Amino acid sequence: MAKKDKSEYIIQAVSHALDLLEQFHDDVDELGVTELSKRLKLHKNNVFRLLATLESRGYIEQNKVTENYRLSLKSLELGQTFIKQLGLLRQAQPILQRMVEECDETTYVAIFKEGHVVYLDVVETDLTVRVVSRVGSRMPAHCTAAGKVHLAFMTEEEIDSLYPDPQLKTYTPNTIADRDALKKEIKKVAEQGYAIDNEELDPGVRCVAGPIRDYTRRIVGALSVSGPSMRFSQERIEKELIPLILRSSEEVSTRLGYHK
Repeated sequence: MAKKDKSEYIIQAVSHALDLLEQFHDDVDELGVTELSKRLKLHKNNVFRLLATLESRGYIEQNKVTENYRLSLKSLELGQTFIKQLGLLRQAQPILQRMVEECDETTYVAIFKEGHVVYLDVVETDLTVRVVSRVGSRMPAHCTAAGKVHLAFMTEEEIDSLYPDPQLKTYTPNTIADRDALKKEIKKVAEQGYAIDNEELDPGVRCVAGPIRDYTRRIVGALSVSGPSMRFSQERIEKELIPLILRSSEEVSTRLGYHK
């Protein structure tokens, strides 16, 4: 069967909604239904339904005085999220590269999103035996070093909300299996400033991660170094990889405006 062109999957209503949002640019801060109808070449009823949908989700708001519509805070939040992630990647990339040069293992930068860890960027080692790239993948937080770094600076209420079931999903014999044990683990992570994944997600893979903070002192990401457990001995982790992670994550944080 021939592979379909992506254009065949386009949903027209979604496309129209995005076209509508894109009308607010440059000096155009407010538009009415009639003007939007002309610009989009859509019937006013269709425009009104699009506006009502976007307004219900917080992307559009109506000026009660003029009755025109304008972008709302949700649109601003999306843009700020993009800018923050772009800034994080730009500042982290050269440090990821340098980490690989120093330890010859694969390095990542990851963020926390909707209860999972998402890996945004990777610099791989050239060694034949290495961890497969996870960029774009959503990973469980409780059994990854980057995830535990993020969890470590959350409140107990936030942890309980993320894990309402006291029993956690296990992936290997080393996975932390219950919520109370996880709380003890992340308390230790908060105190020491780094986290270790000791074959908790994938057998034979270990990882060390440290927090990235921005100028508000908030955790905005994590740096991690991963590799096969045969190369990640306890001695190497303690003497080489933990100092590397602490030094590197602090440097990215400083680049983002963080000061102790």
